[in-house]
Amino acid sequence: MSSVSTNSPLRLSNQAARRLFLERHGLADDPSRRLSKADLQMLIERLGFVQVDSINTVARAHDMILFSRRQCYRPKQLKALLEKERSLFEHWTHDASIIPACYYPYWQMRFSRSQERLKQRWREWRRQGFEEKFDEILAHIRQHGPAMSRDMGEGEKKNNGGWWDWHPSKTALEYLWRTGQLAVCGREGFQKVYDLSERVIAEEHRAHLPGEAATIDWACSGALDRLGFATSGEMASFWDGVTSAEAKSWCAEKLGNELIEVEIETADGKVHRVLARPDVGEQAEAAVEAPARIRALSPFDPAIRDRKRTERLFGFNYRIEVFVPAPKRTYGYYVFPLLEGDRLIGRIDMKCRRDAGILDVSALWLEPKVRPGRGRLQRLEAELDRVRRFIGCERVVFADGWVRESV
Repeated sequence: MSSVSTNSPLRLSNQAARRLFLERHGLADDPSRRLSKADLQMLIERLGFVQVDSINTVARAHDMILFSRRQCYRPKQLKALLEKERSLFEHWTHDASIIPACYYPYWQMRFSRSQERLKQRWREWRRQGFEEKFDEILAHIRQHGPAMSRDMGEGEKKNNGGWWDWHPSKTALEYLWRTGQLAVCGREGFQKVYDLSERVIAEEHRAHLPGEAATIDWACSGALDRLGFATSGEMASFWDGVTSAEAKSWCAEKLGNELIEVEIETADGKVHRVLARPDVGEQAEAAVEAPARIRALSPFDPAIRDRKRTERLFGFNYRIEVFVPAPKRTYGYYVFPLLEGDRLIGRIDMKCRRDAGILDVSALWLEPKVRPGRGRLQRLEAELDRVRRFIGCERVVFADGWVRESV
């Protein structure tokens, strides 16, 4: 039976919408397939970007995102593409991300728009003196080569801003990176190493300067194709490079020709109206089913980044509780969502104890109506063993009473 109705406007069942969405996010592919560097490059281009985050309870966010799609992935492959082949670069989407270098031209508008906005914001945060450091920083890197923030600002006073307690030279480095004059050429530990953009980004990617209209078209079109269906607001927030008004105007211009209105059945049986390509029904029908295995997703996985969309499509309410005081947490500091086929079935609290070679599993919470049957727990244990091997642990250890009641 077709999961796409013939009503007008076109309506996609919840199952069809999930299937299409997961396919677009690379989660319907066979995760056991071999992965070359070229395959990895294609996967990241398909996703659009992979978020970078410093938290390393099991593995870095970008590594977990890629591993959940290809269990043969190894971090050294990503490092080679970033730091040797330079086919990827690091910059900002909604957050710090790894992005295909071929998309670099479309970051020019972001660089331009960021200049005055960042200056004004950081002045308001009482970061004084950073603007006077621009020429000094650029001259130092031009003469001496790549530098880290610890190489700069000797004797400078840090601003009182908690995590953002940058000294003026660090603030200048970040400003020059975010506005395109510097690029991140690598990381030591997790600290950025900066160099001149012309020494990091290939000239072919710097020579092409698309205008604002071309950039808006690329951003909205690319976001829609990666989401499968979306509102104008979701398109704007995907790269976080165009305004909501610009995305809304783009949609209005394309509606009726390149876009159609579609009704998506939500997980709770309601209807949500979105925009899609005219052939979205055929795309949904052709989308393959996600593998039945269980996979642990990074809290920063692009498939769940939009929490409202996640709840609409999957009926899964998720938030990361890193910034929630421990006594007020519902689950834990850094809890991983679990994907089984096309369902988000629960979440797991686990941590790599590298000194002991142990993947320590402290708690599992399955969603209401998801039973911890023998087959499901075996599939989960198989995934945990894959994660164990990926991060180099010797064994998985389960805490007493690790299977918890649904919250």
